[in-house]
Amino acid sequence: MQTIGAQALLTIVSHFVFIFVAFWSIQKVHIENVMRLYPNQARVLIVLLSVAVGYTCSEFFLNFIDNVRNLIFLVK
Repeated sequence: MQTIGAQALLTIVSHFVFIFVAFWSIQKVHIENVMRLYPNQARVLIVLLSVAVGYTCSEFFLNFIDNVRNLIFLVK
């Protein structure tokens, strides 16, 4: 049970870190300047893009680590 709890904690932390990094980097694109008539929608778009990109990157990272851990079963 502790392994499942540790894996869940790692997943949550990984998702938040990757979403934060995506949010930080997407903010620098200044989408608000392109969507001048809709600044509130531009902010929501930045948040949604950050969640989508961050979650996708986090899932890739977690799946990659899981697959590397499972490589030992190839040798056995």
